[in-house]
Amino acid sequence: MITTPPGLTAAQSGYWQDALRKTTETPEWKRDLDLAKRSDEKSDETLCTKQACTTYVIPLQFLAINNRALLDINGKEPIMPAVNDLPDILETAEAERLATGFVFTEGPLWHPDGYYYFVDIRTNSLYRLTPGKAAELVTKTAGGNGTTFDLQGRLIMCEGSGRRVVRVSPDGKIETLVDRFQGGCFNRPNDVVCRSDGSIFFTDPDKRVPYSEREIPPPAGIDNLWDGACVYRVAPDSALSVLAHCEYPNGLAFSPDERTLYVANTRSSKYIHALEVDAAGKMVRRRIFADMNAGEEPGIPDGMKVDSLGRVFCTGPGGVWVFTPDGKRIGTIRFPEQAVNFAFGGADLRTLFCCAYTSVYTLRVKAPGQPHPWYRLRAR
Repeated sequence: MITTPPGLTAAQSGYWQDALRKTTETPEWKRDLDLAKRSDEKSDETLCTKQACTTYVIPLQFLAINNRALLDINGKEPIMPAVNDLPDILETAEAERLATGFVFTEGPLWHPDGYYYFVDIRTNSLYRLTPGKAAELVTKTAGGNGTTFDLQGRLIMCEGSGRRVVRVSPDGKIETLVDRFQGGCFNRPNDVVCRSDGSIFFTDPDKRVPYSEREIPPPAGIDNLWDGACVYRVAPDSALSVLAHCEYPNGLAFSPDERTLYVANTRSSKYIHALEVDAAGKMVRRRIFADMNAGEEPGIPDGMKVDSLGRVFCTGPGGVWVFTPDGKRIGTIRFPEQAVNFAFGGADLRTLFCCAYTSVYTLRVKAPGQPHPWYRLRAR
């Protein structure tokens, strides 16, 4: 039984029920609910407490008592606008909403031709959005999530439900880049980045896939061990290898010199890995860059980017956390809804484009984001 959260007006209750109906029609939701009942864990899109596992499941984006950002029946304004006070980071303090009416936005990416890509995970949709215009559907996906470009400017996307990483042409045609390792299907590829040498790195967490459906074998000679949550590397010659094993690898971002790959760990503990990577794409050492377990606000380490000054931006409890290059927390950028992922965009890469559950927002920052390697090649 799914019940309406307490304390909502009649209009808010109607909006919540409509969005919930759209969400619960998807097979991904049914699978997540089944897993939640068995594991009593929080998942990326679902709040599952002991009570919720037996009586109801509530989408975080509509739980007003948790994130205080429920939209009204027209989806116009949030109950509590987010105003920021980070003068060293932000040029504008209040976010502008570019589009709304989605279920769970993710995968933001700026294209130098003047538009953004993003996905709605729950409706299996990839969108293209030019500021000032309505979002247009590019193609349907199989759980499309994180996105990047390769060095030819082709869109690369993780498909969680499809258990693969794909390449998407401008007209929406999808082809598989990689979908198996050691003979087994991936779990749920999540996020992806491209290095200047053309190699592609992506995360593949395993906790949301039942054990009976996990196919990648453990190391040779080891029985009854699951070790399939990894960061993978696809070399320029298409060779596939494991860069590192992680508890729950999620968002990815390279440092400006590309010697450090940051990896967001979503659960059970919230932190950011720093993986030192050599020129050949192999990990030489690893460390914990930042602990993000502080506070009780909703939000997890998920989307992550680095600016041109080497500062690390990562979603977390309450919004987007900002760290100095040595891991010291500067502050949190807040949005009217809980931030899930974001990208630096605009011609000067000083627009922070944020996917926040039902909507996408922008803020202006003072330092540009680290440009994608393809941007540099394209500008030559």
